[in-house]
Amino acid sequence: MKILITGGAGFIGSAVVRRAIADGHEVVNLDALTYSANLENVASVADHPNYAFEQADICDQGRMREIFAKHRPDAVMHLAAESHNDRAIEGPLDFVRSNVVGTAVLLEAAREHWNGLAEPAKSAFRFHHVSTDEVFGALGEDGAFSETTPYDPNSPTRRRRPAPTTWSAPGAAPMACPSSSPTAPTTTAPTSFPRS
Repeated sequence: MKILITGGAGFIGSAVVRRAIADGHEVVNLDALTYSANLENVASVADHPNYAFEQADICDQGRMREIFAKHRPDAVMHLAAESHNDRAIEGPLDFVRSNVVGTAVLLEAAREHWNGLAEPAKSAFRFHHVSTDEVFGALGEDGAFSETTPYDPNSPTRRRRPAPTTWSAPGAAPMACPSSSPTAPTTTAPTSFPRS
């Protein structure tokens, strides 16, 4: 399977890239290489024959079409996002541009790609947008979120999360290609951007 992974030079995306390569998949790592990206995170797979890197902004519709046409992925794992609370306050339009507009552009490129696929590739194709539990708001001292918890974003970062998450939900119109948008808890690691 060939997987297009966005944000693949970030700390979570790079872990997904390394794992997908280790599992025998072909990977196209699509990253704009902004402040939180680091190609050292994927250095261990950079020379692997199943690995390709494309430096591009997901808001660039022309480049997204080129990348889909060039690589013809079987699936997309969309991890690219502005995610740091301090940056959401300092530059909220960057968040809207990347997280909302970028996701819409990427979904449109995926839909166009999917429409051109023949069976069985068309039925097998998936767009998988990985969201965060921040769409649910603050948890408090105890408790847990589930996929059925209502959205209650209560910070500048969290308010920008629901749009791309709901657009990528299964059956979401007008994004007609098969898609999913699970939520995951906020995560940090040694390769995290320092302001995470």
